Amino acid sequence: MKKLINQYTIVLALSIITSVPAFAQGSVKVDKVPHDISYYRESRITQPLVKAVYGRPSHNGNKEVFGTEVPFNQLWRTGANEATEIKFYDKVVFGDKVIEPGAYVLYTIPNKDEWEVIISSNTDVMGAFQYDAMFDVARMKVPVRKGEDIETFAITFRKQTKNEVTMTLGWGATRVNVPLGFKTKELYASTYEATVTKKVMD
Repeated sequence: MKKLINQYTIVLALSIITSVPAFAQGSVKVDKVPHDISYYRESRITQPLVKAVYGRPSHNGNKEVFGTEVPFNQLWRTGANEATEIKFYDKVVFGDKVIEPGAYVLYTIPNKDEWEVIISSNTDVMGAFQYDAMFDVARMKVPVRKGEDIETFAITFRKQTKNEVTMTLGWGATRVNVPLGFKTKELYASTYEATVTKKVMD
């Protein structure tokens, strides 16, 4: 019996020793680009209205990232690595469309004075490589604004009015504010029309 126990101990020890290199070889490397999750909720105890999961690339001291590191007039994953995922927990008015609750992919086409923001239903894709316009749910054009330098790309949310939340995309000196309307389509539509009118007048 003692001999059998000793044999078992030797076999167990060998299996542990041989499994260590295999685990080391198959371990996941730490990504150089950090990922983040950004939520908007009306209070700490309420369900969120919207969530973004995205990679956060950093620039190399270049405040004018767009038009250089990120080319103008080309589809961008709106972050790094995997395509940026946006989840709506309630119906949302996006431009002239009402989007149902669910998970989507957020793409953008940056330009100097205006960005086109795209919501796609084709999820779990790598970057913009698998983009297909067939899956577009909604598109919206929004003006570009300038601000202080942000080294690392960020997506943030803030309450604008009772029925509107602003999603801000920021990197370098560029800011893009994307209005998201919740609960009252008519109120949001009038707010969006006023925004477009102001942009034209400017």
